[in-house]
Amino acid sequence: MTRTAGQRTVAAYWREYRGVLLFLVLMCGFRSAWADWVLVPTGSMNPTIVEGDRLLVDKHFYGLRVPFSLIHLSNGQDPRRGDIIVFDSPRDGTSLVKRVIALPGDTVALDGEQLIVNGVPARYAAGDRSELHGLLRSTKAQDPSILRESGVLPEHEIVLLRDRQQSSLVGPVTVPAGMYFVLGDNRDNSADSRYIGFVPRRNIVGRAARVVISLNPEQYYMPRSGRLLSPLY
Repeated sequence: MTRTAGQRTVAAYWREYRGVLLFLVLMCGFRSAWADWVLVPTGSMNPTIVEGDRLLVDKHFYGLRVPFSLIHLSNGQDPRRGDIIVFDSPRDGTSLVKRVIALPGDTVALDGEQLIVNGVPARYAAGDRSELHGLLRSTKAQDPSILRESGVLPEHEIVLLRDRQQSSLVGPVTVPAGMYFVLGDNRDNSADSRYIGFVPRRNIVGRAARVVISLNPEQYYMPRSGRLLSPLY
C-alpha cells in the first residue's frame, strides 16, 4: 500500500520531533507526580510565605500519584501538624497553600485568636518584628503584629491584623477520618478550613519544602534578597 503525502509528512515529523515530544511528556509527568513549583499570589501565609514566592513542592512526599490525577500509587507519609501543604480546595478546586493544624480524630477550636488542639491551648510570645519588612505595603498599612506560636504545633510565626481580627468562635470540632484542618499563618486574612471546610487527604498535592526564588511585585518583580532556596522548616 502506497502512503499518501500527508502520511509521509506525519511520519517525517514524528521521526524528527519524537525525542522532544517524549521529553515534554516525561517532564510534565514528573512535575505532576514527583516535584513542581508553585507561585504564591496572596499573603494568606505571611510571614512564612510572602507574595511572589515560588515554592518547591515535593509531590511524592505524601505518596506517589498517577500523573495528572488524584489517584495514589503509594501511601507515603501522612501529613503532620505544622506541615505546609499544597492542595486542591474542596470548595472550588483552586490550588491553595496552608499549614496543617489538626489531624484526623483531633479536636480543634479557635477562641478569637487562641488556637486550641485536643484541649491544649497554643502558647504565644512576641515574634521577630524584622519579618514585617518582607510584607507588602498594603499589609503593613493594616498595623500587623507578629506572634510566635508553639506548643500544639512546631514553633512558627503568625501575623495578626488589628483591623481585621476574627471575632467568631470556631469549634470545638472533631476532624473526621481522612480529613485535615488547615489555617493560614496570616490568621486574619486567609480562606482556610474556617471557610472551605476540612481538606480531604486525596486533595493534598504535596508538601511545600522551600522557597526557590522570590520576586517582589512592589519592586518590578526584582528578586528579594535572603529568600533564594530558603527552607520553610
